Amino acid sequence: MADMTFGPRGWTPERLTPLSGKTYVITGANAGAGFQAARILLTRGAKVVMLNRSAERSTAAIKDLKQEFGAQADVSFIRMDLSDLSSVRAATQEVLNTVPRIDGLICNAAIAQVPSRQLTVDGFESQLGTNHYGHFVLCGMLFDRIEASQGRIVVVASLGYKMGLRTIKFDDINWKQDYGANTAYSQSKLAQMMFAYELQDRVNAAGREVEVYVCHPGSSATSLISTSGGLMTRFTWWLMTKTPMVQTAEQGAYPEVMCATENGLDQRALYGPTGRMEFVGPVGRGTLESHAFDKPVMARLWDMSEQATGFTWSV
Repeated sequence: MADMTFGPRGWTPERLTPLSGKTYVITGANAGAGFQAARILLTRGAKVVMLNRSAERSTAAIKDLKQEFGAQADVSFIRMDLSDLSSVRAATQEVLNTVPRIDGLICNAAIAQVPSRQLTVDGFESQLGTNHYGHFVLCGMLFDRIEASQGRIVVVASLGYKMGLRTIKFDDINWKQDYGANTAYSQSKLAQMMFAYELQDRVNAAGREVEVYVCHPGSSATSLISTSGGLMTRFTWWLMTKTPMVQTAEQGAYPEVMCATENGLDQRALYGPTGRMEFVGPVGRGTLESHAFDKPVMARLWDMSEQATGFTWSV
């Protein structure tokens, strides 16, 4: 059943009001949905700060955006490698030093379907370390700055949270046994969602003023699978991009922009396409399965994340 809150076409950027004076920080914004989200926000006069791993690709992306929107477009980047917690800390400190207000932090970057088990420099399974732990520290360090403007945190998840174990494998969080590209990816995206829903609970309990939303892009033609997946995964994906089961990267950006800007959304929800299998179609509120906010698992994951990263939240 499609969500009709925004009419039959779903949420589109036409609903955006002017955003001048507002600042959005986006991880992984030099390509794919993150780049398109930056573009859409710039069309309404927002300031965008990208947190990207590649300086070269960021410079190229900014050049493209300034060509499109003019030299005065307020878009910049800070180099950050989510898979390396020391890089996350250094980049976040630079954000705190140079970005006076944050209206929305969009946790968009991710790696997916890494073919064989790899560890980050901090010793974490690469997808969990990058997608979850990196963002966990980033959100924690920027939380007070976001709260100062009663801003939002948007976690970009994936329908993959329904695959794999559908819970957190605490006894082997780094997959020493039974590593599978898809199961480890699913676990990392479920961890991100559980982090977001647990953060909602903590924010409410503490009476803090930050809204936390979770969305997913559906099945969009972004570079994610084509950059980190194995050869067969990449080929299958390339074939799928030629079918109506995949939409454009711009459409893939709609849910995250909506969650960063639209008023009146429920927080305990999952937003994304509402059409076929929720892969494509009009953007609105989708189906959220209850294993994603299983309270004992969320609370345990939070404690474990603080221990693993050495970062303790003030919420």
